[in-house]
Amino acid sequence: MIKYIAHIFLLFSLTSCHGQTPNTRESHKEVLKLMGTRFELTATAIDKLTAERSVIDGIQEIKRIEALISSWQSTSQTSEINRNAGIKPVVVDSELYELIARSLKVSVLTQGAFDISFASMERLYKFDKEEQELPSESTRMKAVGLIDYKSIIMDPNNRSVYLAKIGMKIGFGAIGKGYAANRAKIVMQSRLGIGGGVVNAAGDLVVWGENGKESGWTIQISDPKDINKSLGWITIQNASVVTSGDYEKYFTNQGTRFAHIINPQTGLPTTGIKSATIVSPDGELGDAIATAVFVLGPTEGLKLINKLKNVEALVITDNDEILTSKNLELNNY
Repeated sequence: MIKYIAHIFLLFSLTSCHGQTPNTRESHKEVLKLMGTRFELTATAIDKLTAERSVIDGIQEIKRIEALISSWQSTSQTSEINRNAGIKPVVVDSELYELIARSLKVSVLTQGAFDISFASMERLYKFDKEEQELPSESTRMKAVGLIDYKSIIMDPNNRSVYLAKIGMKIGFGAIGKGYAANRAKIVMQSRLGIGGGVVNAAGDLVVWGENGKESGWTIQISDPKDINKSLGWITIQNASVVTSGDYEKYFTNQGTRFAHIINPQTGLPTTGIKSATIVSPDGELGDAIATAVFVLGPTEGLKLINKLKNVEALVITDNDEILTSKNLELNNY
């Protein structure tokens, strides 16, 4: 369940903040690489310095989250959990414990379509846009045998996490950026004088506050056939838009295009969907649900979305069919 950059265009204008006129409103934006991917952070405030400090706060928070949850950093608590799979439980910070607990709830909700123990699969494929052979069934199924969210044993009394099978791994590639965006938003908006802002974590986008339009923030959804063009737009307020797409990270095999998201139950990369956009109040949830929709496919994925409160979706199939959940309003050109 590897996530890759999705292309979302954000349009906004500046407005007043705490009684200030639009002419006195200032903004600051930073674009940089964090958590191995591209982040954009923007804040609007009563003055330039406040906006800059708010963005710096957000960047520092994302770096802190990465040090906590990264499975690539040997010093992280996540790496410690993985090293001790099948050996012993690992006591972790309450923040990581709660993130794992929420991840398991999403696994139950999606009947395993989302599963943070997918990490045993992440080295089996190269999503380099080239033709490649699929791994043998025995190799694939050996890795699948290590994917099982039910084998992630949580002990609330000791605040420990135990992976019950030797060789199991957990990873937050399908939820970590959404969580980081959420956390960055919280620390950024806590600074006095901030009026609104945006955190875009490679397609996991969280917006809040004022932007000068009564309808809210305008989010343009790009066309998978040409990411520089837009299919249409939606408007949101204090919400998240997460898009997973196969535009740049995929491979082909005998005429079939495989997306970069792996089905944890089969060990095969997904087919059938080019992109899935999830609109929800929460970046973390949207991140996880976008992955689950890819795995479930268009029909079952939208059935899931239509059961969830305040969650909507736009799905584009491999046949370029545009499908939406029952309450999503896409404004077309």
